[in-house]
Amino acid sequence: MDEVLARLEAELRRGTLVLAVLSGLHDERYGYELRQSLTEAGLPVEEGTLYPLLRRLEAQGLLESSWNTSGASPRRYYRLSTDGRRALKLLTETWRRQVTVLDTLLEER
Repeated sequence: MDEVLARLEAELRRGTLVLAVLSGLHDERYGYELRQSLTEAGLPVEEGTLYPLLRRLEAQGLLESSWNTSGASPRRYYRLSTDGRRALKLLTETWRRQVTVLDTLLEER
């Protein structure tokens, strides 16, 4: 049963990760910085999950990126595109409606 619950919890977290990543990119950030801020907020994310997600969101037009090579090591910075800001707004509204519904359902049990 512990394995089943662990899988269910992972599935639930995966469903919220896109929203968390988009919300974490109000300001331009590089991947590691975003990962740290998500971890500090209570949503740890593996590099092997975050970086492919960032590339996918960029390919979908929700993020833009640029390289900064002026420091000791080059860093790829990500930011929301216009479509990304629109998606964040819509997903936030959807999230809030779902939380309201789930709160009601959980209170009824």
